[in-house]
Amino acid sequence: MLNNPPKVTLAIGGHDPCGGAGIQADIEAIAALGGHATSAITCLTVQDTLNVQQLIPVEPDLVIAQAKAVLDDLAVSTIKIGLIGSATLAQALAQLLAEHPSIPVVLDPVLAAGGGAVLADSELQRTMINHLLPRVNLLTPNSHEARHLAGTSNLDECAQILLHHGCKQVLITGTHEEAPAVTNTLYSSDSASTSWEWERLPGEYHGSGCTLAAAIAALLAQGLSLTDAVRKGQEYTWQTLAHGQQPGRGQTLPSRLYRLAAEHENT
Repeated sequence: MLNNPPKVTLAIGGHDPCGGAGIQADIEAIAALGGHATSAITCLTVQDTLNVQQLIPVEPDLVIAQAKAVLDDLAVSTIKIGLIGSATLAQALAQLLAEHPSIPVVLDPVLAAGGGAVLADSELQRTMINHLLPRVNLLTPNSHEARHLAGTSNLDECAQILLHHGCKQVLITGTHEEAPAVTNTLYSSDSASTSWEWERLPGEYHGSGCTLAAAIAALLAQGLSLTDAVRKGQEYTWQTLAHGQQPGRGQTLPSRLYRLAAEHENT
């Protein structure tokens, strides 16, 4: 038995059959960074590396029961939320988080699939903003999601609007911008913003947002400060993209276990 067992992260999100995003992405990223991933499935999907064809939300009572089973048994250090699927579940998750105020929460507000399919209707978005954001320590929208949620085009203004709704910090990623480099900016209501620039890799990726949010949650669970967890989470995610593979006909998938693959190749 390990004297220092891995820290536990509860990942709440949807199932992606092709393994690029969702719960599988969360589990791989958390495990790759030394954590123990637990999960609660919010949605079943029919999707591939091209797009989402169908989304079937799980009944909110069942999702909450999954999460409570984990929370009642294991010492959960962080919670990561991805695809939610319904406004009713968003409301139920807000109540669940209110019952566990000491656990840091990372929310990746999944609004649409990379192929364009809408994954969050207007009612879900309103519930997310009004009820979930006040329970969230870090919100991790890409630039499109930030503009959509905040209702304005200027990203600095988007961040301030989202912070005003109650989340403690916002990391807006620049993967969807057309700039030559990717700029990710961390905003806080009580300190100056911090930005990081990353080389823009060619192609399109399926699951990069899930990977980043899960990585940050895993690093927060280990006791890193939020800024350090965000920095290291970006470093890890960039490497997963640089080592990405294209097993299907669509987008490239992050190679979250790239270190393990490298060790295997060297044996």
